[in-house]
Amino acid sequence: MQAALRLARHRAQPLRRCLATTANPAHVVGSTASSSAAKATIIPLSNVEAQWAKLTSEEKLTVHEQLEEIQKKDWKELSIDEKKAAYYVAFGPHGPRAPSSQPGDGLKIFLGTMALTGVGLAVFLGIRSIAPPNPKTLTKEWEEASNVRALEQKMNPLSGISSEYHKGKGFVQSK
Repeated sequence: MQAALRLARHRAQPLRRCLATTANPAHVVGSTASSSAAKATIIPLSNVEAQWAKLTSEEKLTVHEQLEEIQKKDWKELSIDEKKAAYYVAFGPHGPRAPSSQPGDGLKIFLGTMALTGVGLAVFLGIRSIAPPNPKTLTKEWEEASNVRALEQKMNPLSGISSEYHKGKGFVQSK
């Protein structure tokens, strides 16, 4: 709550500075009367959630100040509307706590993901279509011939393809 009050005061300070530094006393009297009139304007706290987006920064500052005065009282004496307003102003979904995504963003994200996946698939298939064919050494016939050649040469006789109890496929990896 204190951080929100500091931010609201910080935004409204240039207006106060301008009003306080006028040269003509008539302007000062008129401006102080208008600022006190603005402070005197009490904004109802019953539905702050609905009004908050429409309020100007001065009105938001007024609401902050109202709530600051109200919160000095005993919390048991506060009405439900005052408690709700204080909670909303301190922790509501506005300012830095505003939701980062709006309704309907999920569909946009899903469609964007599908579009990028489709583009990736198209690029993959395009490159695959212009690529040269697989070398002849990756065919099943070549791998079976490599098994026969390994048996003829008695390759790896202790634990490999030429061993007495070998039961594996040897060099055959293709399906």
